[in-house]
Amino acid sequence: MSSSTHGVGARVADRLRHVLVGAVAAFVLGAAALLLRAPPLAAQATVRIVAYNIKHGEGLDGRVDLARAAEVLRALDADVVTLQEIDRGVERTDGVDQAAALGRMLGMEAHFGDFMPYQGGEYGMAVLSRLPVLSVLNLRLPDGDEPRSALHVTVATGREGRPLSVVGIHLYRTPEERFAQADSLSALLEEVDHPVVLAGDFNSFPGGRVLRLLRDEGWFVVEKEGGSFTFPADDPAREIDFVMLRPASAFEIVEHRVVDEPLVSDHRPLLLVVRLW
Repeated sequence: MSSSTHGVGARVADRLRHVLVGAVAAFVLGAAALLLRAPPLAAQATVRIVAYNIKHGEGLDGRVDLARAAEVLRALDADVVTLQEIDRGVERTDGVDQAAALGRMLGMEAHFGDFMPYQGGEYGMAVLSRLPVLSVLNLRLPDGDEPRSALHVTVATGREGRPLSVVGIHLYRTPEERFAQADSLSALLEEVDHPVVLAGDFNSFPGGRVLRLLRDEGWFVVEKEGGSFTFPADDPAREIDFVMLRPASAFEIVEHRVVDEPLVSDHRPLLLVVRLW
């Protein structure tokens, strides 16, 4: 092979190397640009949850006014609401199905879980949801001074419809009864294979046996921003309403606070905003 031929070949090879390097660089830059344009690793859903003991709609002025309670809830723009002390067909509240009525006012799907018969109807709790509801269970808990249950509603969240259980709770009455109810509920929820939010009126204090039990059983008690007292609404002096999560690793807490509402009920509502991972 002549030296001139060898030189031509070297130049061709050199050009090919430059072309190849350029192509690889262009590919890398293009891929990087795509990654920059693609959304970063993100939570699967953001969910707003409210827990509110509305005392069958009776405010501290003695007036029963569900529309007033609905206005409080509307302003909080919740995806799911757990409500305690709800009547259905009860004499004292004119036979109204309160869960259904609030659902209509707010454009949310309403589910009622009864505790017991009362004044010609039923007394219990409700869960409202604007997310698709996958299942509803009214979980019976050990009886105390009054029968108790927990209303377990599973909703679909985010584009992929990831399940989230939201469980409304109203423990009652003595420390021993509340402890037995909390222990039973935690065991009933042990087999749930997706994230769970437990929210409502625990009638228990932060350092008491009930909350210690639930913490020991893997429940993360969400700390409130600012003031933590929830009862009585007009001059709060006790923290007895809580939101708990299990497992904590499935959630990112965006906001959790007591809502400043001094009239509509004897409790103040709680607002929780979480991202699900």
